[in-house]
Amino acid sequence: MVTTDEIVAEEKQSSNFDLAFYLEEKKQLVEAALERSLSIGKPEKIYEAMRYSLLAGGKRLRPILCLATCELTGGTTEMAMPTACALEMIHTMSLIHDDLPAMDNDDYRRGKLTNHKVFGEDIAILAGDGLLAYAFEYVAAQTQNVPPQRILDVIARLGRTVGAAGLVGGQVLDLESEGQPDISVDTLTFIHTHKTGALLETSVVSGAILAGASDDEIQRLSKYAQDIGLAFQIVDDILDVTATQEELGKTAGKDLQAQKATYPSLWGLEESRKQAQQLVDAAIAELASYGEEAEPLRAIASYIVTRKH
Repeated sequence: MVTTDEIVAEEKQSSNFDLAFYLEEKKQLVEAALERSLSIGKPEKIYEAMRYSLLAGGKRLRPILCLATCELTGGTTEMAMPTACALEMIHTMSLIHDDLPAMDNDDYRRGKLTNHKVFGEDIAILAGDGLLAYAFEYVAAQTQNVPPQRILDVIARLGRTVGAAGLVGGQVLDLESEGQPDISVDTLTFIHTHKTGALLETSVVSGAILAGASDDEIQRLSKYAQDIGLAFQIVDDILDVTATQEELGKTAGKDLQAQKATYPSLWGLEESRKQAQQLVDAAIAELASYGEEAEPLRAIASYIVTRKH
């Protein structure tokens, strides 16, 4: 559960907006929708493996961003929820595959044993594949009261986000960069804007697309998302150095062990924190025209640099 002291300790909001309550309220809606989205079928083992990771908890930040942006731009929770669930399915697939021995070789995720540690590497690969395919099916089959072209636009964007132009491409460069002593900030940023940032950006933008936002709105929200996406990764790199395994819910210090370039290794901790804050400030500036209605997105941006997980 997201608690107030974890989120709002350094929150610099002038309003009385309660981010902890907002995140918990939206998270409960997402959890219920995810539970309904995937029931046990045959063969049972693959469905159990898919549900094991999909329902393992986490912040549910990506679906919440989708819901928040859809509501901000005139849509509803109902029209965005299938896409919100699909985003979490895709994110979960990426975590299952990222944890595999051939990738990051991690034993823990969200405080639990990783999928391959419970079900084996073969089933973990297939569970990730199953979640990825189901994500597209779920958007197409379950989205209601949205013009077909908008649904097609979201599906196309999801495909690009998860493919070689997005998450997969970032992961490939990340693997190639392990142990390399001369990785530049530009290369590191390319990795993370594709591996992590692309899905965060699509989470924000897909909500706006479903609601019928204008091109100008989508451009501003894309910039907001790009900035918080990179800030999110910088903070992840900081936490890998400074947080415990209990705080992270996964093995701490993995980047150092794998000889990965990180923002703290290139900039140091103080400069990394400064850069993350500058990105968040820029993201918040993109929301100025929305007034108080954008308070959830502003607060989420601020939370990214103060989180402990």
